[in-house]
Amino acid sequence: MTQLARNSLGGLLLTAATIGAWWAWLGWETGYTVDPGTGAISGPYAGWQVAGCVVTLALLAAAGGWWLGPWLVAPVMTVTFTVTWAAHAASTDDSGLWAVGAALVLVGMAAGTTVVSLAAWLLRRRARRPAV
Repeated sequence: MTQLARNSLGGLLLTAATIGAWWAWLGWETGYTVDPGTGAISGPYAGWQVAGCVVTLALLAAAGGWWLGPWLVAPVMTVTFTVTWAAHAASTDDSGLWAVGAALVLVGMAAGTTVVSLAAWLLRRRARRPAV
């Protein structure tokens, strides 16, 4: 398989897996929770949902970095997750604050996927180096 074909197929699989991670952890949540005692509003996601999503995305970034390299993984995962999250948020938010959230998701995804995929890529390079 050529490098172009491998990167194309890997990018498509990574796109699908990133959308799948969003859907599995966050995509089904639609409501906010109101504490009856205090009236405090929280949500729409529970902490465990966000943590599960972050761990799943980190595993995807590590696997992608190992097999594909950070120059493909970071932009694909960042754009895919941000667009998916923003499309859902924009459709459910009347305040316009979804755009602030999207910017934060973009920055967080870019930083996280770059660091994790680069670390995995460097580990693979080191592992493939002949012993001295």
